[in-house]
Amino acid sequence: MARELIVEADGGSRGNPGPAGYGAVVLDPATGEALAEAAEFIGTATNNVAEYKGLLAGLRAARDLDPEATVHVRMDSKLVVEQMSGRWKIKHPDMKPLAAEAAAILPPARVTYEWIPRARNKHADRLANEAMDAGKNGKQWEPRDSRAALAAPADAAPARSAAARAADAAAEAAEVADAAPAAPPVGWGSPDLGTPATFVLLRHGETALTPQKRFSGSGGTDPELSAVGRRQAEATAAALAARGTVQAVVSSPLRRCQETAGAVAARLGVDVRIEDGLRETDFGAWEGLTFAEVRERYPDDLDAWLGSAKAAPTGGGESFATVARRIAVTRDKLIARYAGKTVLLVTHVTPIKTLVRLALGAPPESLFRMELSAASLSAVAYYSDGNASLRLLNDTSHLR
Repeated sequence: MARELIVEADGGSRGNPGPAGYGAVVLDPATGEALAEAAEFIGTATNNVAEYKGLLAGLRAARDLDPEATVHVRMDSKLVVEQMSGRWKIKHPDMKPLAAEAAAILPPARVTYEWIPRARNKHADRLANEAMDAGKNGKQWEPRDSRAALAAPADAAPARSAAARAADAAAEAAEVADAAPAAPPVGWGSPDLGTPATFVLLRHGETALTPQKRFSGSGGTDPELSAVGRRQAEATAAALAARGTVQAVVSSPLRRCQETAGAVAARLGVDVRIEDGLRETDFGAWEGLTFAEVRERYPDDLDAWLGSAKAAPTGGGESFATVARRIAVTRDKLIARYAGKTVLLVTHVTPIKTLVRLALGAPPESLFRMELSAASLSAVAYYSDGNASLRLLNDTSHLR
């Protein structure tokens, strides 16, 4: 019979958005004993983001204790409980990646949700406030050392003002959220984290637009590989076949990636799986233009795009922030699907740079500071504790 665990989680924001933190505790349902605690100051965020971060931490802590356990989640956030239970539609696009990430930690059939009043969520509330207090002082929350301290009553949770409670309720009712990807935890983890899910990231081979350095996204002409690009794909396929480590191939739906992936898959004797989330950015009206042409025709829009991840290309293109949310959801889905395996992702410049950026916890402007050649290889490993490790970037040695 599967073990049962209870997760209680909470999050708060002093300002909404403002300095924010979360707390989570895993309990033994029979004794009420606290088996694990987690808390973190997450910088400036909204209340809803902090609540979801608390849920993510609690589910991961439960999974680490027993990957086969059934988990009953108790939270005082009606928004999170109703959305994760499937009774409320997730209307705000920024909340969807967080919900998808939570759903991927454990099989949804093994997780149930219950709303509880804040007064019954004191332990997690205390941890969230401790994390916010630590952040206010420029520190990170640290766990208590002893089992006795873990089991200590949570009656000392700081009182919350009526204004704070009203702000929480208003935030949940309006689904106000700023779900920018949070930086992954840093520091040394357990030495035994198991085999990571490893993404070998292959940029597609050249097209006719590549040497001209023209914007070529998911909203353009969907060009095929050029003769050079086909030679690059074959050279890459030979190199990966010789290494013998790739166990699956996943491709963007765009033609240039499918052609590149097909060459590799044929050598490896596997099928190509198409993943829409790996498609390139939609560059709107800039598709097919050079940077100089965009500068001449849309100077203000280009300056805005270069200055903010939330700015989109002219004509309804995708902002880097939008792409990052899409890539984060796709990443988490693929990590769950290919746990402990090495998988080749055949995709584009922006998705690869975004995966690298998120792995490093780097700011959006880092996208402009990476070079990715056609048919280059990069690699990121994802461990069970949530940490990621960049192992390779822009390797073109197989093309020489």
